[in-house]
Amino acid sequence: MSLVYLRHATKTDVPAIMTIIAEAKALLKADGSPQWQDGYPDEAAIRRDIMAQQSWVLMVDGQVAGTAAQVVGDDPNYHEITGDGWQNNQDPYATIHRIALRKEFAGQHLSHYFFSNLISTAYQAGVRNFRIDTHRLNQRMQAIALSLGYQFRGIVHVAEPGDNARRAYELNLDD
Repeated sequence: MSLVYLRHATKTDVPAIMTIIAEAKALLKADGSPQWQDGYPDEAAIRRDIMAQQSWVLMVDGQVAGTAAQVVGDDPNYHEITGDGWQNNQDPYATIHRIALRKEFAGQHLSHYFFSNLISTAYQAGVRNFRIDTHRLNQRMQAIALSLGYQFRGIVHVAEPGDNARRAYELNLDD
């Protein structure tokens, strides 16, 4: 059994994080998704996440195995949504962005562990509403979101060039 835990990312994690992002971009491209194919996320975005204390890494036996940003607060990209719309528009929410795992850790269900721990950290801080978005061709992320209990709520448009329509999902937890 491996030691697996979550911690805030630091500046020294940037090279490992960028390797993970590059691997994720290649996987998305191989899957036919245009998501992350225009230079985003770049090192500047990762460094902003770290400075804002929004960047997390998943550690497996002392190695950075995954990266994600979790932002608690209003996301302007989520103001307009088509479809059913957000179920909870009153309470604060946490959004998980830029989540990816190193390819050598594929098949170990670490994405579920990573999501669960991110959700737990926000839950401990009083957040009960969670959101995520992904490109319509990112079938992997859609399957993960649904398996964790997220519900499809509609389509949002993100501030990225190109095909910026994203499938939006929401998870609401009880106290």
